[in-house]
Amino acid sequence: MDIRFVQSLPEAISEAGVLGLAVGPGLSWYGDGGNHIASLTPGFEDAAARAGFDGKAGQSLTYPTGVSRPHTVVALGLGEDPGIETMRRAAGTLGRKVRKEVAVATTLTQAGPASPVVEGFLMSQYSYDRYLSEPDPARTASLLLLGDERAAERDAGAVVAEAVCLARDLVNTPAREKAPDAIRCQVEELAGDTGIRLVVHDEAALIEGGFGGVLGVAVGSDRPPCMLELWYEPEGATALIAFVGKGITFDSGGLSIKPAKAMETMKTDMSGAAAVIGAMQAIARLGIRVKVLGLTPLTDNMPGPMATKPGDVLTTRNGKTIEVLNTDAEGRLILADALALAAEYEPDLMVDLATLTGACKVALGDKIAGVMGNDDALVKRITTLGRDTGERMWHLPLPDDYRSQLKTPMADMRNIGGRWAGALTAALLLEEFVGDVPWAHLDIAGPARWVENENYQVKGGSGFGVRTLVALAADVAVNGV
Repeated sequence: MDIRFVQSLPEAISEAGVLGLAVGPGLSWYGDGGNHIASLTPGFEDAAARAGFDGKAGQSLTYPTGVSRPHTVVALGLGEDPGIETMRRAAGTLGRKVRKEVAVATTLTQAGPASPVVEGFLMSQYSYDRYLSEPDPARTASLLLLGDERAAERDAGAVVAEAVCLARDLVNTPAREKAPDAIRCQVEELAGDTGIRLVVHDEAALIEGGFGGVLGVAVGSDRPPCMLELWYEPEGATALIAFVGKGITFDSGGLSIKPAKAMETMKTDMSGAAAVIGAMQAIARLGIRVKVLGLTPLTDNMPGPMATKPGDVLTTRNGKTIEVLNTDAEGRLILADALALAAEYEPDLMVDLATLTGACKVALGDKIAGVMGNDDALVKRITTLGRDTGERMWHLPLPDDYRSQLKTPMADMRNIGGRWAGALTAALLLEEFVGDVPWAHLDIAGPARWVENENYQVKGGSGFGVRTLVALAADVAVNGV
């Protein structure tokens, strides 16, 4: 899409069929050109009164002008002093409403920064139509932003939106099309395009490296697993941060098999890995000056004839043993290996993302992630960045006395706790593999899959986590660890 700044409203509407107006309380216009806007929209105030539109944040009103350019005005309520997420959502609403327009102009960039406007607009026009016999994609070819040139903001928004859409594509792809090796091929292409260094641990390397968690999950599938290490290493960067993403390419539950209904969305159980891959692409393209390691353990969880059985004991990368009492609690097994490997590189901080527990979704719903960790400052930092990026999170505790739920006489720990607090006991197991590294765990079981079209979100894989990871890398580059 051609995204560029224009200096005046007449210039913008000379090219665009639709004008997206940023509107404040009492129908006040953000930015210059109010008189010109009023002349374009005779009768608008009466239409707004009839619709109950008065410029509050989240409101929108589509108004035909009766002229050729712009033939439609979309008024977008921002309220007073709009925040970044308000801007992003308003741009998403605009993008959704005008997806069949070839050229669109907006004054949103006169109300705040350009990056969230570009992000929201582009993300709202995403569609996954690979298997539709009659696809219906968005047709917007140009987005004109009213205001002074801010190329860096514009470009950053486009890069991040593209990374989110990459993650969405990975999540939405049917499981039969995204075996671990297929994802490896896609990441190899990404690495070649961005200069990321890729290290592939194939099945033989996983065996040699003692990755018993990944292998224990993979043995029920006829598609071999792999672990991908993505290294972004800009010259002069000193801090190292590590991102780890759960990559279960399809989760049947293994021998502890899921009901049929519960399997319908299990192609999305690699949303954590998808977020890491998308974030790594964006970080490299933005040239953020911090060293980043992305780790994605990839495997199916299937009930094949060699599948791990309840009661089996697995030896993980760091030598700790886990008794598997429920094979549907598999994500923590592959993450244990990946976190242990990440800890060996002694990063300054580490974050993992996983569609890990239904318990977290029960607690926080399908739009908010749970965040836990061994470092309160890191958890607070991530929660704050999530608020700014529009990825909501809530700090959950890691009570030390709950660790007793993981005790078993058969191994160092078992892979499930008691009936309650499943999100917390799962995170407590992960903590056994991070060593002394400051670490945060994001349970994204809810927001990894969006259930309805809303603002810039599109039903299906959401790409949740990409924006927060990119923001964290940028924050570390500026402010240190």
